[in-house]
Amino acid sequence: MQHTPDKASRSIPPGTVCLEDYQTHAREVLPHDIHEYLASGCADERTLARNSSAFDDIAIHPRILNDCSKGGTHCQILGQDFCHPILLGPVAHQGLVHEEAELATAQAATLMESCMVASTLSSVTMESIATKLSGRKWFQLYFQRDRQFTLELVRRAEAAAYQALVVTVDAPVNGARNRIQRAGFSLPSGIGEANLVDQPAASQQSLAAGQSIIFQGLMSEAPTWRDIQWLRTQTSLPILLKGVMHPDDAVRCIEEGLQGVVVSNHGGRCLDTVPATIDVLASIRAAVGPDPAVLLDGGVRRGTDVFKAVALGADAVLIGRPQVFALAVAGALGVAHMLKLLRDELEICMALAGCPTLDSIRPSALTAQR
Repeated sequence: MQHTPDKASRSIPPGTVCLEDYQTHAREVLPHDIHEYLASGCADERTLARNSSAFDDIAIHPRILNDCSKGGTHCQILGQDFCHPILLGPVAHQGLVHEEAELATAQAATLMESCMVASTLSSVTMESIATKLSGRKWFQLYFQRDRQFTLELVRRAEAAAYQALVVTVDAPVNGARNRIQRAGFSLPSGIGEANLVDQPAASQQSLAAGQSIIFQGLMSEAPTWRDIQWLRTQTSLPILLKGVMHPDDAVRCIEEGLQGVVVSNHGGRCLDTVPATIDVLASIRAAVGPDPAVLLDGGVRRGTDVFKAVALGADAVLIGRPQVFALAVAGALGVAHMLKLLRDELEICMALAGCPTLDSIRPSALTAQR
């Protein structure tokens, strides 16, 4: 059954002053199994924890008496203008937490001049989301079993005026999501993937004796570099691969003619004990050079985290779980408020670190914290 918070939960709770507050309130308003589905990582959740704690290992040098009176957070990514580098990352099944689902999130993105990356697995169609987005809009693509249907998704994204494709490639199989298993979560009736309702039925696949359901089963349908090469020939939209954690893979992306990468470990939901995204960001930026787009996804909870990511080479960051916690607590208003908190914190940090523009944020603004 779809969860619909009562009217009392549609206003921002008093004392909500940071993203962590939204997660606390979301725990109070969401059914336990849905909260666990959204909040959990995989296995022992080492990577989930590290994504946030790694930012604590980095300190910021405050600087004094710099003129920041003409400062701002404007930037360009993929040749597109942005008012700030805080984007809403793709989060599936937002109908779990709010009856307006991704439509409310899109309203917040428009209000706060943020780019929304709409998920393939949205509760409402990409076309309906696009009508709510007056600013930048990107579409996150999962390859489907049927490549012709995958191409149909791309054509729909083009027709709806999405301006980039963010292709998630790090989740060909789900990780061992023990916390979700313990909570007994399953997708409620009435919550589905609106973009996929016309997908052709899967053919029955039988495995021979001794074959693996992972290797010969699920991985036999997983995309490879050949599929990325094919996609590149099918669209003129810029393409970023999401789920890049190794410099060699990042370099391969650029060699294949892609426009950028999203440094992401899927929020710690696929493979545990991999590095935090902030830990590998600088090496990936160094490997691809200054021109390709490099975005960071994972663990950003403060404006200071955004600052650190920019200093280490990110053009922008994606916000995942916090947007859906804010949506659960206060709908579109909550998501807009969450974005405002982050942007305000980023501007405060820039001013106190003596960096009036994003271009002026350098690695020298940081130091290792021990």
